[in-house]
Amino acid sequence: MKLILGLFLSIFLVACSSNNLKENHKIFKYNESAGISSLDPAFAKDQANIWATAQLFNGLVQLNKDLAVQPAIAKRWDITADGKIYTFYLRTDVLFHQHELLSEEERIVTAHDFVYSFNRLTDAELASPGAWVLNNVKSYEALNDTSLRISLKTPFPPFLGLLSMPYCSVVPEEVVSQTNFRDEPIGTGPFHFQYWKDNVKLVMRKNPDYFEKGLPMLDAVSISFIKDKQAAFLSFLKGDLDFISGLDASYKDEVLTRNGTLQKNYQGKINMQSQPYLNTEYLGFLMDENNLSVTQQKLVRKAINYGFDRKKMITYLRNNIGTPALAGFVPKGLPSYTEDLDGYYYDPKKAKALLSEANIPFGTKIVLNTTSSYLDICEYIQNQLQEIGLIIKIEVSPPSTHRQMVATSKLDFFRGSWIADYADAENYLALFYSKNFCPKGPNYTHFKNEDFDAFYELAIQQTNDSIRYKLYQKMDQIILDEAAIVPLYYDQVIRFVQSDIQFFESNGMNMLSLKRVEKN
Repeated sequence: MKLILGLFLSIFLVACSSNNLKENHKIFKYNESAGISSLDPAFAKDQANIWATAQLFNGLVQLNKDLAVQPAIAKRWDITADGKIYTFYLRTDVLFHQHELLSEEERIVTAHDFVYSFNRLTDAELASPGAWVLNNVKSYEALNDTSLRISLKTPFPPFLGLLSMPYCSVVPEEVVSQTNFRDEPIGTGPFHFQYWKDNVKLVMRKNPDYFEKGLPMLDAVSISFIKDKQAAFLSFLKGDLDFISGLDASYKDEVLTRNGTLQKNYQGKINMQSQPYLNTEYLGFLMDENNLSVTQQKLVRKAINYGFDRKKMITYLRNNIGTPALAGFVPKGLPSYTEDLDGYYYDPKKAKALLSEANIPFGTKIVLNTTSSYLDICEYIQNQLQEIGLIIKIEVSPPSTHRQMVATSKLDFFRGSWIADYADAENYLALFYSKNFCPKGPNYTHFKNEDFDAFYELAIQQTNDSIRYKLYQKMDQIILDEAAIVPLYYDQVIRFVQSDIQFFESNGMNMLSLKRVEKN
């Protein structure tokens, strides 16, 4: 493997020196190994779809690299003192991409378009996975062409963050009603749709009428669909791709040192970006009364938490990309995150004592369900827990099957991950609110605690950030005290970028914003 990558590195260095003079340097190229299922923002439910639709569409607001809410189509907004009514004032220079079905050659976006877009998002017949975003919305109305009022049922401070999601993008009724919008998207974004062949190529061209003047800087975005991540990385080394996101086991040791820095062969040739990622990797327990597994006992769940070394796991399996989850479920990178929580550390003696107290015989078997992408981590935990007397049997399922079994409460002990939909800890703590039991909500563990629920209900109505953050921390401590999960690590965004790419910014939600990117 290293010999193959070494050969491609040599090719890569030659390509760098020749500078690929025949290539159009204003086309930004990246690969999407997972494929894209739809370009309709109402179905932007995973990273692949979100990255693509983010180039084509806009909503009322957007997030910057620090995850702060910024104006987008709404130039400003007012919020009533009780936190229930939001009035947005729209720009008057935002145009939909040109399309023969639009009523005007320069079709200006109005507040009525947002009313249509929200009605469509919540339409049961459309069955958008993003309909939940407006669950707390009581009503919305266009006061005129440039003013939109949204009323909430209860105060919800993270609401502006919800509106930044692609689900809430504005779309034109004239086009949606008469086309297959999945394949013919018309939005307002910095790029407009040109060509898409499933699993082959997707091309988006610069929008000359984009409302953020002077942007975008690129002429086009080209997306390929190489499924094999190792092959995609080799394509990046040859200069055929401008960036690679994430760290795959097939090349992590070749490109990174054990300490998480670029290997010498790559220094000065490519750039690496890294920062905290709002993603917590964890193991979850199903806590239903009809679950007969020994993991129903809190002492056993605590023993598992104490029974393996998270720091070594990150060092040897992740090349120090990520932070051991010693502080709770809410990840590093959110403002309410604190290291002051009483979490779990590696203590095999304590783990054995807890199992003894629970009368668990040495060699007790527990089934852990995972996917192939996380098999190495699960095997590491398996080996360490064997030393304290627990025999972990690992069962591997395809990702879609695994997700379905978790969502329908079919697994007693499972690997999970939670990537933030919006930049507020409520997004994580909602997984443990008793009224969110799956399949109606994201409480996959079926955790139920009266104190937790009371704090949660207080927090989502609290507009004072510092008070709300204290409530979040109390809830996170309850999750730890009850050992509802096994926090593994807080992830990091890691991107490898060609050296001729400038102003390529990342953020804690691993968003892809290309409107300011320049390619020399």
